Amino acid sequence: MTRRDILARLMALAAWGTLLPVGFGGARAESRRGASGKPFSKDWLREEARRLAREPYKAPEEVSQKWILDLDWDAYQSIRYRPDHSLWSKENLPFQVRLFHLGLYFKHPVSLYEVVEGVAEPIHYSRDLFTFGDKAKVPNTVGDIGFAGFRIHAQPDFERDMVAFLGASYFRAVGGAKQYGLSARGLALDTGLPRPEEFPEFRRFWLERPSSRAEAVVIHALLDSPSITGAYTFEIRPGDTTVMDIEAHLFPRQAIERIGIAPLTSMFQHGENDRRVSDDFRPEIHDSDGLSLWTGAGERIWRPLVNSPVVRVNSFMDENPKGFGLLQRDRNFDHYLDDGAMYHRRPSAWVEPLGGWGRGAVQLVEIPTPDETFDNIVAFWNPEEPFGPGQERIFNYRLSWGSEPPARTDAAEVVGTHIGAGGIPGQKNRAPSRKFVIDFEGGRLSELSDDAKVEPVISVSRGQIKEPAARPVRGTRAWRCNFDLVSEGREPIDLRCFLRDGHGALTETWLYQWTPLG
Repeated sequence: MTRRDILARLMALAAWGTLLPVGFGGARAESRRGASGKPFSKDWLREEARRLAREPYKAPEEVSQKWILDLDWDAYQSIRYRPDHSLWSKENLPFQVRLFHLGLYFKHPVSLYEVVEGVAEPIHYSRDLFTFGDKAKVPNTVGDIGFAGFRIHAQPDFERDMVAFLGASYFRAVGGAKQYGLSARGLALDTGLPRPEEFPEFRRFWLERPSSRAEAVVIHALLDSPSITGAYTFEIRPGDTTVMDIEAHLFPRQAIERIGIAPLTSMFQHGENDRRVSDDFRPEIHDSDGLSLWTGAGERIWRPLVNSPVVRVNSFMDENPKGFGLLQRDRNFDHYLDDGAMYHRRPSAWVEPLGGWGRGAVQLVEIPTPDETFDNIVAFWNPEEPFGPGQERIFNYRLSWGSEPPARTDAAEVVGTHIGAGGIPGQKNRAPSRKFVIDFEGGRLSELSDDAKVEPVISVSRGQIKEPAARPVRGTRAWRCNFDLVSEGREPIDLRCFLRDGHGALTETWLYQWTPLG
């Protein structure tokens, strides 16, 4: 499986979330209770993952039914799960589950179970759970073929889903805006290395039946791949910010060169800071516009994303980070002009480690993309301690989805990054340069008078900084820092900037990696 295959799957999930009517979903997912029920617990799942890690890897079987393999895009999109058959709908519970059909990019069946009072019952496939369009040539008799994944709906709005698990170890969630955007994964392996990455898959899911007063739903999953197995538990609470508390127990089968914990996957084609690929009427096209970091030492960092001309990996070394995330800060419709994709409503995702994660690095992978149909941004935590056979590694973290990240700060935030030709208009420049303009807003900075003494602190890995300045932006609460960069050569240049006054730092730290134009 290649990254392009996986991204095609994600585009199918995006289509199911936006092209289909809002009411798309379920028929009654019947779990046939009786002799098929087996005891289930988190401890059992952990031991099951440990046992699998000691055995040779067995690749998942793909569906072989010709009618499923023959489903094209239109035929697959015509398959609708019947809402009246949603799991837990007849019990009038605060959550419901609706299932995804196999086909198109989703050819690996996953096994689903409902857990009631510690007993897991399989959820069986039936063609009666779905309605099919004319292009889907469904036989009269279909066996228990399994499902591609599932999505979760929550009261009071059962017509729109809040979480979806579909394809490999990918999952997505929405906040109060009810708009899908970037994705998360259970695990990333060898992402950004000069060879194909490995995509672990969630092979089995256990869905705990919630109580009538439950405010959260609990999902368990078994992850498997040639290199590693894992036992996962998700406790999911919906709201304006959807919050997932995730517990992952990982058991390597073999040594792993680069492992990504809590990986986030997004798309950045072009934006205000990067117009290299911008032959489009829309000024900006992206699911996320920056990587936000909160280091173990307490520094807040903002790194704008770019559509890199080459695969680029940046590592931000840290110890016991407080959090990181891929955010969509720009929420102005006029900056996108897209009333279909609704990029201004795409959620941000924030990872908060629960407990110390030790030494390692948040790694950002930026991959070239010619258009918006492929996710090209990945961010994850890469532990310093190597992963190898015989280990058990445990990671607990909170993953929040919504318009605003939960961990705000008193420091002013970067609200704009603009780059263009350097120098002064009308004057001949002595050396070619690029002008960088960074706008900050919020915190103590926005309360300062216009004549306050604010100093830009700028550093650069190579080249010279010319004409640095900081001043208020008239008519707004923002302050602007601008400077020119004079450089030679074509190697990437690392830039760093923040504003301060006599009392200390006023802003988060802006980081950027500039690749001089060839």
